[in-house]
Amino acid sequence: MKTIISFFKLIRWPNLLFIVLTQVLFYHCIAQEWYSGKRDLNFLFYLLVSASVCIAAAGYIINDYFDLQIDTINKPEKIFIDKNIKRRWAIVWHLLLSLLGVLISFYISYKTANYTIAIGNTATVLLLWFYSTHFKKKLLIGNVLIALLSAWVIIVVYFFKGATLLSLEGWSEEHHPFNVRRFFKLTVLYAGFAFIVTLIREALKDMEDSIGDAQFNCKTMPIVWGIPATKVFTGVWIIVCCSTLLIVQVYAWQIGWWISAVYSTVFMIIPLILLLKKLRVASLPRDYHQLSTHIKWVMLAGILSMFFFNILP
Repeated sequence: MKTIISFFKLIRWPNLLFIVLTQVLFYHCIAQEWYSGKRDLNFLFYLLVSASVCIAAAGYIINDYFDLQIDTINKPEKIFIDKNIKRRWAIVWHLLLSLLGVLISFYISYKTANYTIAIGNTATVLLLWFYSTHFKKKLLIGNVLIALLSAWVIIVVYFFKGATLLSLEGWSEEHHPFNVRRFFKLTVLYAGFAFIVTLIREALKDMEDSIGDAQFNCKTMPIVWGIPATKVFTGVWIIVCCSTLLIVQVYAWQIGWWISAVYSTVFMIIPLILLLKKLRVASLPRDYHQLSTHIKWVMLAGILSMFFFNILP
């Protein structure tokens, strides 16, 4: 039982739930299945979700595998490899989950006659490996890579929707209208939000882990630029996120979506402003850890905002 609990902590099960929630809500609330054909595509979609979960879980495992020494300093209480899970089993689980995710992706691509999903998810597996072995210790590259992969969680659903529509017999935009432009704009909006929020969180985590990272010659932002400059970098992205969200909410208010505008202001914009204020005075690893947790709640609020596309006209 102890090993099972450690395994679920190793693969970051709350983060995997975030992925599931993001893709399910984006598919059912935004990429709504207006077309009622004979073929049921929900099965393929949930296979897509499973592939995303497998690939992400494998990424967390290999990241902890290569970060074992650094984590003994930064977060010794969260080390599971070599304690409850042997190193060789960690590698086995990484390979099995990665392979399963890739095979599922190729099956989906085969069924939809579109291999964008298979290529993208295969690239994700490779990038997560190189992130853990090389990019994570490089200046900014690792942060941007993880932010892009977070955006891919949403973008892959966009490609899935397009592939499945084209694969349906008898589908045409004239007879079964689907607002492709609107869907693309919302994809860019939510993928952009995922990118920025993840970039902010990665910078906060770098500041939290700077002591251990410095001992192993990592070239993260706090080590190369210093904490003050990293705070400025993080603060700029928080301001960009707040400004973008504010513009979107003004537009939402104008079209009568005032409930959505109020929700986003209370649960996303105001918390980001408070985060910026707390960032200014943060100085200890525990301060940055609290801010990292804070930004995850903002991310959750952004995910849950997709519900409004189902309940509002």
